[in-house]
Amino acid sequence: MLTKTMLAAVDTGEYNIDDSIKELAALCEAADLDVAFSVVQRRDNPENKYYLGEGKLEEAKQLAQANEIELCVFDCELTGSQIRNISDYLEIEVIDRTMLILEIFSRRATTSEGKLQTELALLKYRLPRLSGVGVSMSRQGGGGGGGGGARRGGGETKLELDRRYIQGRIDLIKQKLAQVEKRRDILNNQRKKNDVPIVALTGYTNVGKSSLLNALTGSEIFEKDMLFATLDPTARKLILPSGQTAILVDTVGFVSRLPHKLVEAFKSTLEQAKYADIILNVCDIASEDRDLQLQVTQEVLAEIGCEMENVITVYNKYDKEHDMPAPPTAVVTSAKSGYGLNNLLNRIDDMLAARMADLNLMLPYSQTGLINTIRENGRVDSEEYTADGIAVKGKIDKKFLYIFNSYQVK
Repeated sequence: MLTKTMLAAVDTGEYNIDDSIKELAALCEAADLDVAFSVVQRRDNPENKYYLGEGKLEEAKQLAQANEIELCVFDCELTGSQIRNISDYLEIEVIDRTMLILEIFSRRATTSEGKLQTELALLKYRLPRLSGVGVSMSRQGGGGGGGGGARRGGGETKLELDRRYIQGRIDLIKQKLAQVEKRRDILNNQRKKNDVPIVALTGYTNVGKSSLLNALTGSEIFEKDMLFATLDPTARKLILPSGQTAILVDTVGFVSRLPHKLVEAFKSTLEQAKYADIILNVCDIASEDRDLQLQVTQEVLAEIGCEMENVITVYNKYDKEHDMPAPPTAVVTSAKSGYGLNNLLNRIDDMLAARMADLNLMLPYSQTGLINTIRENGRVDSEEYTADGIAVKGKIDKKFLYIFNSYQVK
């Protein structure tokens, strides 16, 4: 049986409250919560103790009792004391937006890395809230690898033990993730040496990234019409029209106001986009929030240091009813019907070709080390040792072309 849930928010005018509540309801649906209604208060600033004003909180309490509400989800990030105060007042369980997203992530993570990243974010969230949060954290349960439920107990000594335990667990997870990241760096470097370009699928959650990956590569990655259906990164071989092979990587989806702890915890996964030769920023053409979807993704990509000039904007789900023509610079697709997929593949092909320059070199024997530079940042098609030097033909990323200008054969 689904948990009967109410939503609560304070509208300070900082963002569109209607869009945010709608997204929060979708997040609740992804967490198998049954949303009955929402309570929103317009204030210049949230109230310190209860976040909502006491009058609005009393109204929420009456509504909760009349509708047999079991859980209240706040559309913000609360402090531990606020969670305790509100829960005591409403006499029901209270969680915030970040806790909800963490719960979804903890359910969806399937790889060891995904579980570690989720647990790291969860522990970082719990640490400053230990003195204020008790029963509300019980929803967060596992998290993997000894995360456990809320560790409760009386007295400062127990609190300090909890803090030490969590900090020790955080340090251990960081060490494990550093090892995973090191292995990924080795793999990325190997792909680069083998001249295999990386194309990363990024975008808002539930815009059809996994469906696109399946349609473009013939894979069968899990896909479902819900937020965060896919959490763990997936890589598949992509054959382009030119015959060139690329690696297509699906990444975790974003939501507006994605908690910084999650961005930080999943940084190693998100950096698949940072290492990519091309980034596909996917939105849902049929969604009223498509502009927001693109904006949110661009903000997260900028936060992790991606080069935005390598981005192709993709308006997906063209098969759904919509009223907006895509800009001419974007590619319109439907993973479901196959519409526009060839155009997308050709755009990827063209962009990869545009980044490379032809080399026809005569290298002096004193500069043989430059051949490794070509292999690491392009490819060597042929090399011939002659009396005048080494004749090399191949391709190089244009940003390294200046190194070879004086050796080019006219």
